[in-house]
Amino acid sequence: MTLSMFRGFVLCLLSLIFAMLISSCGSSNVVQNLSAEERFDLGKKKYLNGDYLEAINDFQLIKLQYPASSVADDAQYYLAECRYAREEFLLASEEYQSLKRLMASSPFVPQAQYKIGMCYYSLAPRSSLDQTYSRKAIEEFQAFVEEYRADTLVASAESKIRELNTRLAQKLYETADVYEKLDYNKSATLYYDMIVEQYHDTEYAEPALLKKAKMLVKRKKFDEARTEIDKFLTRYPSSRLRQDAESLRSSIEALGSPSSAAGGSQTGSAPADRH
Repeated sequence: MTLSMFRGFVLCLLSLIFAMLISSCGSSNVVQNLSAEERFDLGKKKYLNGDYLEAINDFQLIKLQYPASSVADDAQYYLAECRYAREEFLLASEEYQSLKRLMASSPFVPQAQYKIGMCYYSLAPRSSLDQTYSRKAIEEFQAFVEEYRADTLVASAESKIRELNTRLAQKLYETADVYEKLDYNKSATLYYDMIVEQYHDTEYAEPALLKKAKMLVKRKKFDEARTEIDKFLTRYPSSRLRQDAESLRSSIEALGSPSSAAGGSQTGSAPADRH
């Protein structure tokens, strides 16, 4: 290649680079000058394509530059949706809360309330761990059900509530079982009672009620135990544990008269009644 040909090639290359820079700047200016609606459409397209970080930038720009636009609530909702899709559940919850707080008339509010519950539901651990997020999820789902009774997502929210209540009941049952094995019978009684009273519609309520009666027998509170057994037989007439309940009641009767049982319950110092 001659020197003149080389210079010509370099000039052509520089011209091409310059043209590309000009084109890029022009394109950048066009993007920067988008209307709120155009910016939202661009952001939603990125969201649908899974480009969540880039979509977040577009939706945040709308929040900052066009807070009173017709798509401000749309941008806020999809900003939260991007966070949710990225499994940034606490951040997503905050964004949904912002929509509820700042744009209460938005048609997205019912969905936002449901998704707040879903954020905490997604954070809720298995039963053996701390259940703070489970309780928060139940509160948010319950608020959704109470406020938006006709919404199509109510059935889903109620299903999640049942699932989470079962998880909480399981944790209490496991705790009560530990206390029972350690012979801390009063503590075990309290935990079984919590299940019966607070989570009566879960699968753990039935065995917990019978376990509570057994703990009362160990603590020599025979009249109270008899009451709980009668409650069990009335509440669960077809229970697979019915025979155990009837056997327990027979053992109470064999221990003596109600008066002597009541006297025993007043001692409060039986070795089996550890605290």
